[in-house]
Parts: sequence; structure tokens; C-alpha cells
Amino acid sequence: MDTQHSTVSSETMVVRGFANAVSYIFHPLFITTYVALFLLYVHPYAFAGFPPKDRMMRLLTVIVSSLFLPAFSLFLCRQLGFIDSIYLRTQRDRIIPYIITMIFYFWVWYVFKNLNDSPQAIKEFLLGTFLAICGAWMANIRFKISMHGTAVGGLAMFFILQSFQDPVISGFYLSAALIITGAVCTARLIIGGHTRLEVYAGLFVGALAQVVAVWFS
Repeated sequence: MDTQHSTVSSETMVVRGFANAVSYIFHPLFITTYVALFLLYVHPYAFAGFPPKDRMMRLLTVIVSSLFLPAFSLFLCRQLGFIDSIYLRTQRDRIIPYIITMIFYFWVWYVFKNLNDSPQAIKEFLLGTFLAICGAWMANIRFKISMHGTAVGGLAMFFILQSFQDPVISGFYLSAALIITGAVCTARLIIGGHTRLEVYAGLFVGALAQVVAVWFS
């Protein structure tokens, strides 16, 4: 009996460890950088003709504005006592980080919007991420919506929408985006950080934001 219990516990720890790894690898702050990397260096046409230096500068712009500055601001908020934990486990802890992140994501979208040589796809995605954060911030007033769900909901819908007009994205890359979305949402439920409603609401907000971004781009 003890051996069986020990085996079940070990399996549970492995599953939770895998779920934590997925949650860290596909942290919401990383998703925008991953999409930028795909469009800049994997997609054969999105940034075709751009010199390596220009591609690197565009990537650094995305990393600094959507990853480094929000993460650093989160660290400062914790050090100054504005939030209780960098893991943002409560709705209260998420209010200020959401506002700060909104500012940086608006800025990076605005920069790319005014660069006339930027592909429409990245402009739409960046606008969608900004709108998703706005939606998540408003939803946070009522309940602790899943930030991971919001991020991968936007990721999945971006690839779905692009697949209708870009044959490169349909197939393998679309399938990969959907698998990642499913894995991340499942991981959040395994860890127990969110209810099903909070995860599904995040998916809906992130996906809707990308649809709205396409309408207004």
C-alpha cells in the first residue's frame, strides 16, 4: 500500500513539475517575443529583405518593451512593497502590474505602427496584445482571470487568423500554436492556480483581442 502511494505521489510530482516547466517557458511576458522571433527569423516572407541589423533592432525593441521593462517594473513593485509577491497570486497584486504593462505594450505597438516597413501581421499582433491586457485588467476587477490563458488565447487566434491569408502559417505552425495553447491551459489547471472559468475567460479575452485588432488595423 505504501509503495503504491509512493508511486502515485512520484507520478503526481512529475506531472506538476512538467506543468510548472510549461508555465515558465510560456510565461505571458515571453509570448510576444516568441511571435516576434517567428516573424523575424522563421517566417520566410514577413521581414524578407530586412538586413540582419534591422531585424535585430526590431527584436530588441520588442524584448525591451514587452519583456524586460515589464519584468523589471514588477521587481521594483515588489521591492517597494506595492505588491506582496512577484507571482501575482491575488487580484490586488495584479492591478498595478497590469497598468504598467499596458503602457509598455501600447508603446511597442505604437512604435511598430509608425514604422511603415513593418509587416501588417506584427502590427495586428502587437495591437491585439495591448487590447488583451486592457481586457484582462478590466476582468481582474471581478475575478482573477488567467494571464497565461489570455496570452496563449491571443497566440492561438493570431495564428488562426493569419492562416486564412498566409499559407506559410497554416499547417505545422498553426498546429504548434494550438498544441502550446492546450498545454499551457492544462498546466495552469494542474497546478491549481486558476479555476476552469478563469482559464477559459483568459482564452476568450486573448482571442477576442486579436479579432478586434484585425478589425481596427
